[in-house]
Amino acid sequence: MHSMAITTIQISKDLLGELKSRKMYNKESYEDIIRDLLEDTLELSKETLANIKKSEEDIQAGRVKTLAEVEARLR
Repeated sequence: MHSMAITTIQISKDLLGELKSRKMYNKESYEDIIRDLLEDTLELSKETLANIKKSEEDIQAGRVKTLAEVEARLR
C-alpha cells in the first residue's frame, strides 16, 4: 500500500457524480477510481499505439467510411 497524504481538491458536481458512478462497491476510495483511470491511459501496448497512429493517418488521408456506408455494405 502507498503512503497516504491528505489533500482537498475542488471538482464540479458533475465530475463528482461521474466518480461516484464508477465505484464498484460503496467503500471504494476515490484514489482507487482515479488510479484505475490513470492506469487505463498508461497501459496502451506498442501495437495499440501503432494502430492508433495508422488510424489517424487514414483519417487525415480521407480513408474513412460513414456509418451509413458501412451499414449498407453489411446488408
